[in-house]
Amino acid sequence: MNMMENIKQSLRSLWANKMRAFLTMLGIIIGIGSVIAILTLGDSLSGSVSESMAGLGANNVTLSLQSKKEEGNQGLMMMMGGSGDSGSIDDKNLITDFMLDDLRASFDDELRAISISGSVGSGQTTAGRRYANLSLTGANEEYADANSIAILKGRFLNARDDAGGKKVAVVSDKLVGNMFGKQDPLGQQITVSAGGHVAVYTIVGVYKYEASAMMGGQTASDKDLSTNVYIPLSTAKKVTGMAGYQRVTLITQPGIDTNGFTENVERFFDKYYSRNEDYGVSLFSMESMMDTVTSMLGTIQLAVAAIAAISLLVGGIGVMNIMLVSITERTREIGTRKAIGATNGAIRVQFVVEAIVICLIGGIIGIALGIALGSVGASLLGTAATASASTILLATGFSMAIGVFFGYYPANKAAKMDPIDALRYE
Repeated sequence: MNMMENIKQSLRSLWANKMRAFLTMLGIIIGIGSVIAILTLGDSLSGSVSESMAGLGANNVTLSLQSKKEEGNQGLMMMMGGSGDSGSIDDKNLITDFMLDDLRASFDDELRAISISGSVGSGQTTAGRRYANLSLTGANEEYADANSIAILKGRFLNARDDAGGKKVAVVSDKLVGNMFGKQDPLGQQITVSAGGHVAVYTIVGVYKYEASAMMGGQTASDKDLSTNVYIPLSTAKKVTGMAGYQRVTLITQPGIDTNGFTENVERFFDKYYSRNEDYGVSLFSMESMMDTVTSMLGTIQLAVAAIAAISLLVGGIGVMNIMLVSITERTREIGTRKAIGATNGAIRVQFVVEAIVICLIGGIIGIALGIALGSVGASLLGTAATASASTILLATGFSMAIGVFFGYYPANKAAKMDPIDALRYE
């Protein structure tokens, strides 16, 4: 009997016992379906997280001060929520404009921009009964590039604004909606009270407000939402008296190896901080953060998939059990085949193929079910479903391997039957 005839015989046998075959496949279906659903959902989440973080700046490297006396990654904490202003750190420890100018000159071929910002404070702008909550932030011209700020009207701050210490501001569309409605905000003045200071700024640009997914998204209504108002860095320095920075963002040229770049910049700053007993610099790239998060998600994904795969073991035992039952029921058939010349190998192949067919059909149903469940889960989480071809091929191969592994013992038992005893079996 050739392979095609073995497959046809297996399908006829399964069709003759449809309910029993389905119940046998159920463990395989659940196991493969669970693994595929988890891997599909995990791939979708990994892709979504990577895309979101890449939108924050895949070429961004955060340079921040880190205390030599404290454990933990202060640089990461500052990148996630630090403001970059001098705070309570002594001026002698801060990253200065001189250091950054030296950095630009030393890494001219690798650096595209250096984004600098500093917080002035939180406050409000009011006009009659209208008000808008805000966070007043000093920023340089390159800040918009590093933070992917989308300008809707006007422009962002430029070098002339900074050099002249001008009292101009770039505000969010949310602030414009609260303060000006449909009126054109460009050229309008707002009185800002923030950080214990009151000043009047002229609006030169409006940017699109985007809630940060990494910080929990938007939780306040548009009316009470606090958004950033950007003013020239030099203007902010006059208000706060900041002499340097705790944190800046370095933007590398496309194609630069950020890991190698961060190591070189750390060595560069050793000449400024090697003798500083309190502080040093820490660099953290968005690329390394993406790799870390993706690795963590992958580990969790594999761990959960491994737990789900336990049901495959149960399914395999079910296949072995039903194959033993099938062999017992077909003892006379086996005896007849051996009596007319079928070899032990032919009998063994027949029943191994039948086990493989059971597992393969169950695996295909499980794959379809898993992709469907993974798609539904990804949809509920607001991400696009991603079922990789490698995952599907792995699941298919695994289901066939289960058939071989758990089908061999019953097949081998059938092959070793004595034809005379088999023919006399009732």
